[in-house]
Amino acid sequence: MFEQQPQNLQLHVQQLANEALQKAEPSAWFEVLYAEAQGDTTQIPWAKLAPHPYLLEWLTNHQQFVMGQKALIIGCGLGDDAEALAHLGFEVTAFDISPTAIAWCQQRFPDSLVNYVVADLFVVPAQWHQAFDFVFECRNIQALPLNVRSGAISSVASFVAPGGTLLLITHVRDTEAEPSGPPWALSDSELERFESLGLQQVEKVLYQESEEFDVKQVRIEYQRS
Repeated sequence: MFEQQPQNLQLHVQQLANEALQKAEPSAWFEVLYAEAQGDTTQIPWAKLAPHPYLLEWLTNHQQFVMGQKALIIGCGLGDDAEALAHLGFEVTAFDISPTAIAWCQQRFPDSLVNYVVADLFVVPAQWHQAFDFVFECRNIQALPLNVRSGAISSVASFVAPGGTLLLITHVRDTEAEPSGPPWALSDSELERFESLGLQQVEKVLYQESEEFDVKQVRIEYQRS
């Protein structure tokens, strides 16, 4: 979440997240951050204004797409990942809890075919249950504290249709001990929960992003049989 970001921005995001946690509103800080930015993308730590490179790498090596397959982008941010999938012919729904973020997407891509929606990962529309052929979750779960992690993982898994794919990108930790955060990297047992929810791991790629700080990130492909 915070790769190569100014320290003052990191500290501000951590403060917002911890304040939201104290109020028992663990997702509320996203809207605060987007609204405070007032259109300045440099104030959004994860806004690269380009599709995630690990997503593009996966798409390049997996060309078995059928025009019109349904895709869901979780926590879509400013929309670049959603647009990349739409350009490949997916019928894309992209949601974020932040109304400001969704409005920002619509402003950036006024002619987009993507269905941008304001939605909460913990209160999702019933019609989304096992409704998507491809689901992309990139570093949203790690932005949530451990006491709501199980519910977040259950929601993410619930979107994947029979025969569908979940592509997960997240930071990981080597211990089950609670980490400091945000972000709170995922443990092995948290990743294993996806399989307990009916998803089978197909491929796992580990990226060592920082030798100095031992920052590890994974991209995992799951499928629902």
